[in-house]
Amino acid sequence: MLGQRRIEELAQSILAQSPADQTEVLVMAEDNALTRFANSAIHQNVAERDAVVRVRVVLGSRVGVASTNSLEKDALARALETALGIARLGPENPHFHSLPAPEPIPTVEAFSESTAACTPEQRAKGVGAICMQARDAGLVASGALTTATSETAVANSLGISAYHAATYADLNTVVMSDTSSGYAHALAQDVEELDSEAIGREAVEKCIRSQNPRPLEPGEYAVVLEPYAVQDLTFMLSYPGFGAMALQEGRSFMTGKLGQSIMDPCISIWDDGLDLAGIPAPFDYEGVPKQRVDLIENGVARGVVYDSYHAGKEEGPVSTGHALPSPNSIGPLALNTFFAPGDATLDEMVESTERGVYVTRFWYTRPVEPARVVITGMTRDGTLLIEDGEIAYPVKNLRFTQSYLEALNSVEAVGRDTKLLPATWSVARYRVPGLKLGRFNFTGATE
Repeated sequence: MLGQRRIEELAQSILAQSPADQTEVLVMAEDNALTRFANSAIHQNVAERDAVVRVRVVLGSRVGVASTNSLEKDALARALETALGIARLGPENPHFHSLPAPEPIPTVEAFSESTAACTPEQRAKGVGAICMQARDAGLVASGALTTATSETAVANSLGISAYHAATYADLNTVVMSDTSSGYAHALAQDVEELDSEAIGREAVEKCIRSQNPRPLEPGEYAVVLEPYAVQDLTFMLSYPGFGAMALQEGRSFMTGKLGQSIMDPCISIWDDGLDLAGIPAPFDYEGVPKQRVDLIENGVARGVVYDSYHAGKEEGPVSTGHALPSPNSIGPLALNTFFAPGDATLDEMVESTERGVYVTRFWYTRPVEPARVVITGMTRDGTLLIEDGEIAYPVKNLRFTQSYLEALNSVEAVGRDTKLLPATWSVARYRVPGLKLGRFNFTGATE
């Protein structure tokens, strides 16, 4: 780790050299170690250490950004000069008003010494527990265990000075037979909270239960979704819909519907970077303290997340602490999202289903129509037919094209247990339950 003192000195030296009207320095450093396995054996141990310094300068209403991953004085000076050159040549932006001013930032504990000190031997022990279970069952396991330490710091010429260190551990596996596969995944701040035995057992049992799948005719079915599938559902709501930029551009399914009921009343979703049930982060990439934002409350569209730039484009809103590193084409993004649990177990959801499909997770999902959250994708790693309240038999994977928004208007049960899971791409994290939906449209089947 670079440490708070060194990072603050580095940032202050850049601020002192800058002739710009306003200057911001963002430092993102990470130590990342990964143990990857395939064919039930470890085949790769890698470790990476990197630090990126991003300099944003403001000249009037012109903004320039440049970055470097060298901490040498000359490289930092070049990054500052490059940012200044971009700002001088860039167009004026009438919507840009100012970098954010300092506000009190809460302290949250997100650092685990166990994760930071985790060795390749310790990761191998966790991976070995999965591989051994797979071998004993005559199956093949693959996946990865990652442990990481990160440091994020923001300083600007208006007085912001923020620093946060965090850790996380991520373990995922796919266990395969000749005709099936099973999946399990877990994310935690403390690597010691990952139960490798349980993760391996979940994937092995799912793989065995999914062997020799039968074809199933496409159509509309009730579905029981494991949290892995609900994570994708929540991400696909968030990415095109829960940010101020999408709302302002009319692309969000929330556009024109704030205050209206748009989902089943049992659905509540919010973003909270201070909640210790996630991987907390007390401020965003502009140094603005994070606020809890209620996105969906009892089915009603309540709000979206803001950064300082998009808040400045409206009368009234302020940044909610959801800025991404500048510049970006996404706008503010909910990165610590929670889906309110209910009171049902997955077994109870199955028992209440006369005929439906049990889905472990969705795969290769892509937006088709963001304004209605129409998504296309496939099931994967454990798709089963439910008949008369019981798992009848495994079925071949199905393709779907479905409005997630419409699906969330047919909720029949919400799981009481939740899982903390990462986004498939990005630093977003989601704590989500399982779901039972009354209607889900499968449009095709694999052969």
